Amino acid sequence: MPYEAPNLAGLTLNQIADLASTRNLPPVAQWNPEKAGESEMRIAADGQWYHQGGLIRRPAMVRAFSSLLKLDDDGDYWLVTPHEKLHIDVEDAPFLAVELTSEGELRDRSLALRLNTDDLVIIDSAHPIAIRHAIPYVAVRDGLWAKCARAVYYDLAEIALAEASDPAGVWSRGVFFPIENSA
Repeated sequence: MPYEAPNLAGLTLNQIADLASTRNLPPVAQWNPEKAGESEMRIAADGQWYHQGGLIRRPAMVRAFSSLLKLDDDGDYWLVTPHEKLHIDVEDAPFLAVELTSEGELRDRSLALRLNTDDLVIIDSAHPIAIRHAIPYVAVRDGLWAKCARAVYYDLAEIALAEASDPAGVWSRGVFFPIENSA
């Protein structure tokens, strides 16, 4: 059966959390191969993946490669296997949050995101929102972040405006996340 992207609008937050927890990712954090090379791949600021200058058009390939991403202590991104690591250029963030869903209100609200790789992330203390250059980003895993697409940012702003918090922000899983620059 072909892979089908999750439709957040038709799922509860509990179902989304269950789906997020079932994604079996390789243990790339444990892999530290000595053999290194260049992947000739790039993740553009808009979340598009390229190989040798050409757009990777198969979502399944992007999804597979994204499961092998690792960020090292020097801030370099790698595609990692147990035997080799290949450098990958990342212009901004390796993921793009493309869809947001919300359940509840104020402190009882829970927010979930779908990424451009179809990964699902529940915004909580382990996956916080951070504002960089007036754009919200969400921690995904192991130092990897997702930049929020404009539509997701507008959804977050709409929630914050409706709830009239000061500073402007949103609640998810009992944690408050400001969505305005503190400067």
